[in-house]
This record gives sequence, C-alpha cells and structure tokens, in this order.
Amino acid sequence: MAKYTVQKSFITYDGRPIMVKYYIEKRNNSRFSIGKKEAILRMPIGIRQAEQKRLISQFEKWVREQFDKIPELRTRFLGKEYKDGDELTLMHKTYIIHIKRANRKTHHATIKGQDVFIELSNFDDSPFIQKSIKTLLSRVIAQDNMPEIERRVDYWNDHFYQEKINTIRLKRNQSNWGSCSSNRNLNFSTRLLFAPSDVIDYVIVHELAHLKEMNHSPKFWNIVAGVMPDYKKKEHWLKENGHLCSF
Repeated sequence: MAKYTVQKSFITYDGRPIMVKYYIEKRNNSRFSIGKKEAILRMPIGIRQAEQKRLISQFEKWVREQFDKIPELRTRFLGKEYKDGDELTLMHKTYIIHIKRANRKTHHATIKGQDVFIELSNFDDSPFIQKSIKTLLSRVIAQDNMPEIERRVDYWNDHFYQEKINTIRLKRNQSNWGSCSSNRNLNFSTRLLFAPSDVIDYVIVHELAHLKEMNHSPKFWNIVAGVMPDYKKKEHWLKENGHLCSF
C-alpha cells in the first residue's frame, strides 16, 4: 500500500508558472515549503475536501508572498524572460533575439551570425512558453559555440593529458557543470557558456582529469592542481555565481 500520493501542478506568479507538488501522506499536520525545483504542500491522509481546498488556497497565497519577499526565489524559479529584440551576451558575443509566432506545429530556432531567430508555434499558448524559448536558445547557442569548446578541450588535453576522448557535448544540464563517462564522453552544461573563460577552462580541466582518475580522491585533486594550481578560486566563483549562469 502506497504511503503517500502526490499530484503535480503549477500556480502563476506575475503571469509565469511555478511548479508545485501536493502530497497527501501519513502525518499529523500540513506543511508548506519551497524546494529546489518546486513549491511543496504536504497534507495528512484523510483530510476532508473542504479543508484541502482551504489549505491549497492558503498555500498558494503563501508561495506568492515568499516570491514577493525573496528575490533569490524569483531568480531561481523564474529566471529571465525573453522578448523580441532582447540581447544576450555570453562567450564574448552579444546575440540579438528575434521572436515571432508562426503557423507551424512545433517551435523552431536558427542562428545566423549573432542573430537568433525563434519561431513559436501558434498552437502553443502554454504558460511554459518561456521554458521553450530557453530550450531553443540553449540549443542553437550551444551549436554556435561548440567549436570553441572543442578547441579548448583539445588545447588542455594535448598539453597536459594526452587522453583519448570519444565525444564532446554541450547539453542543457541543470544538475552539474560537466561530466565524464566511463566511455570517455565529456559533457558540459550550456550554463557554463555564461562563465568567465578561466572558469570554463577549469571545468574542462576537471573533466579531463577524470579520464585519468574516475573519482574525487586526493589523487584526482592532485592531477587537477598539477594543471591548474588555483582551481579552488574557480570553484568558489561557480559556488558564488553559478545561479546567474542560466538561459
């Protein structure tokens, strides 16, 4: 028998969606909280429908109050909102974003020089349209900057590691800055494109070191330090500023 049930939904703040989860579980009282990716309401099993509706209404009001009071929440959950004509600067380039609606079934984006053209489907009136725009921006800007990332990986590998690399990819990964698989695939988050050049190089050095040592043992960190002695400064920058690195 399941110990709880959970329902996913969203509420709006300033016209934009915030993911929420409603748990009904074995507990004595209700609880409001805000996690990393969603706001959470926990309610006891057996709660009456009228009381459940009252709590949900109270919870939604509470969430909006938290977003009013805490700027960091707005940055973390809502991020940037893009509109036609906006500029986006990263990797020493300034991209001009052109957004229009089109009679097409799916969203589409292309990049020409430093102009990004986004066509949004007329059939999508979802409140999550900004999420679609960010996904498209991440994809085409990653493609545009992939040669530079590959050049940097090759530079550090050729000069310090001389390891075989299978593939190099830029992915819209929110959970880490980079990864190295046992198949010798190097993956980097597109968020990294917002970081300074020396920080990008640190993440590359970090993942290349995993080709020699697939863990975070003292031996691994000695390999990193042997290539980049001040790597802790780069880690500190990511810890302090990583939340600003996002499409």
